[in-house]
Amino acid sequence: MKARRNKKQVPSFRKLLKTSKVKLENKLKNKQFKQQSTLKKYRKEQRKLRQAVKDAVSKKPVPLEDPKEKRPGKRVEREEEEEEEALPLDMMDEDDLQLMKDLGQRASFLTRDISSSEPVHVKKRKHESVIDKYEKIPRTLQIAPEKELIHLLPIKDKSGIIPQTREKPVIDSNQDEEDQEEMEPEEETIEKPIKELTLEEHLIERKKKLQERKMHIAALASAILSDPESNIKKLKELRSMLMEQDPDVAVTVRKLVIVSLMELFKDITPSYKIRPLTEAEKSTKIRKETQKLREFEEGLVSQYKFYLENLEQMIKDWKQRKLKKSNVVSLKAYKGLAEVAVKSLCELLVALPHFNFHNNIIVLIVPLMNDMSKLISEMCCEAVKKLFKQDKLGQASLGVIKVISGYVKGRNYEVRPEMLKTFLCLRIKEIEVKKDTEDINKPKKFMTFKEKRRTLSRMQRKWKKAEEKLERELREAEASESTEKKLKLHTETLNIVFVTYFRILKKAQRSPLLPAVLEGLAKFAHLINVEFFDDLLVVLHSLIESGDLSYQESLHCVQTAFHILSGQGDVLNIDPMKFYTHLYKTLFKLHAGATNEGVETVLQCLDVMLTKRRKQVSQQRALAFIKRLCTLALHVLPNSSIGILATNRILMHTFPKTDLLLDNESQGSGVFLPELDEPEYCNAQNTALWELHALRRHYHPIVQKFAVHLIAGAPSEGSEALKPELSRRSAAELFEAYSMAAMTFNPPVESSNSKRKDKVLQGDSFLNEELNQLIKRHCSQVATQLPLDFTKCLEKSLR
Repeated sequence: MKARRNKKQVPSFRKLLKTSKVKLENKLKNKQFKQQSTLKKYRKEQRKLRQAVKDAVSKKPVPLEDPKEKRPGKRVEREEEEEEEALPLDMMDEDDLQLMKDLGQRASFLTRDISSSEPVHVKKRKHESVIDKYEKIPRTLQIAPEKELIHLLPIKDKSGIIPQTREKPVIDSNQDEEDQEEMEPEEETIEKPIKELTLEEHLIERKKKLQERKMHIAALASAILSDPESNIKKLKELRSMLMEQDPDVAVTVRKLVIVSLMELFKDITPSYKIRPLTEAEKSTKIRKETQKLREFEEGLVSQYKFYLENLEQMIKDWKQRKLKKSNVVSLKAYKGLAEVAVKSLCELLVALPHFNFHNNIIVLIVPLMNDMSKLISEMCCEAVKKLFKQDKLGQASLGVIKVISGYVKGRNYEVRPEMLKTFLCLRIKEIEVKKDTEDINKPKKFMTFKEKRRTLSRMQRKWKKAEEKLERELREAEASESTEKKLKLHTETLNIVFVTYFRILKKAQRSPLLPAVLEGLAKFAHLINVEFFDDLLVVLHSLIESGDLSYQESLHCVQTAFHILSGQGDVLNIDPMKFYTHLYKTLFKLHAGATNEGVETVLQCLDVMLTKRRKQVSQQRALAFIKRLCTLALHVLPNSSIGILATNRILMHTFPKTDLLLDNESQGSGVFLPELDEPEYCNAQNTALWELHALRRHYHPIVQKFAVHLIAGAPSEGSEALKPELSRRSAAELFEAYSMAAMTFNPPVESSNSKRKDKVLQGDSFLNEELNQLIKRHCSQVATQLPLDFTKCLEKSLR
């Protein structure tokens, strides 16, 4: 019976498997903690024991009655002073004092463990324990900084143990870390003198160190990439190099480690989000492969989290301008480290929108979009734009839009306009495309049971059932998201965007954000609810009439108004004559200087206002705009002239009766008034496009071709017709294609023939043969040897 009970008390293997994994982990941690604590306690006892042995060793015999004189060293004196303060001799009994003196005359009092409170006995067993402890003492102890004592075998007699030592004047570098911490104040003053290196030697030494660190980083990174699941622990080793302490290479190594970790995470991160395991999942029995995958995922998520925290701390250190206690990295290097950290965060924002902690990265990046540093601000804005462009579903875009909207509102709309310009990169066009694709690619409907029974046989029904089951499984396996989910996300995103825009229009009309708001409204105007159109047009017109807007902002107002009217606004009965007048008036504010870039917005406005609304545009209005555009083409840069002439070509095709501007005879009553700002009443039919003859002699060859083409009436065939590469491109595309932003002539100037140069530049060939003979004859007649007499000529002139 006893044997059976003992067997039952021993846990079986099956019972051990049922034990919770968390419990086992806790047991292991407790066991490790106990081992560490006992090890620390043992080290502490050994340290105190060694100190007692050091104090006991002396060259000359010192009487034991005065223990204060026997123990040299500051630490011993301090301990004696503390003991005297704690137990004043005046308050001690004579018996206690006599006992202390007796104990002081025994060597065992000096060599025993001071931390223990056991009484000292002269029994053999206690002496043996003291000897065992003494045997565990390391043989290399340091009494003085410049000397080392080699401990020999001790001598034991009736009085106790007499240690034997010998001096060796060599500094011991292999000491315990605890000893180094205790002896730190003494070692600081007595360190080995460092050899002073020249600048060249210092640079060579730094290059050598840097190469070693690079090789170590490369080895760790290649090991992780080769087998991420097995070598995931090496991520921690690589991340520990972010705390490089060598001041020579600290900054460079940290930057290299930041970039290396960023690339590693981009490569080894799975294409799904890792969620934490539940308690039920942790307790279930799983295969080794699954357990290995779980450990890899847990390690990856934890190291990724710590890495992001390190990057955040670097940015905070740079923002707060506080020097760290370690003082390894200088304050000037903080900015460089912060820039690399921000660059890595931007890369991770774009590359891993599906992975864990993406929202944390967004919260870090969005405030940096408004940073004082232009480099960091542009870096973050470009990353957000890239994310918007590649985000097909819209989940990540919605997260960024929410944070930006809240940040702009929290800063009372005092942010950089670039933050709102990122909204222009949102992929919200899918809302219109979806309706078309749903009509074209309608989802396949499965047959009902009645239809199958009516049309198919029993065997056909059986096959049909298996086929439909397979199709359903294939549909579920597809990675494409449902259109409903996309539509919902895009709708929510647009709502937040329009709320931000309308708040700025209402509360911050003089804000520098207004151009970005108007540009955004112009792009997404076709998606605005029809109920807001009337109020929005009133606001836009009042902004133009206020006169506070620049030419660029007013052009965006006009563009927004006509985008609204060209989409769902067709059903509204609104006359946009005020906006036509304003654009006609604004055209002459453009020139070849800083305002040349505004021509692109003008070309877009003209396309929406005149070409797409051709039925609502009168002939007088079209004639006035063509005439003013030709005048504008004279004083802008070549690419703007090409875009304007291309627009005029389209308008002449759209409104065929405008060819009367190519005739110099008047077509009606009145005189053309070029300074009048009303296109309907300036009498443009009584003028001609004489500007085209000036543009025909333009230095740019493409401008010449367009001018000649328009003078001929913009024919589509014949010798005066344009080539397909010019006729098939829109005005805005031509404006971009022939841009001179690179400060080069576009198209490049052809080089002249070198052979012709050789023929022309031959010295005497410039002169005629007769002229050469005449020069030679006169040169031979002049007698240069005779002295020249100018007095004769002078006398003749005086007479």
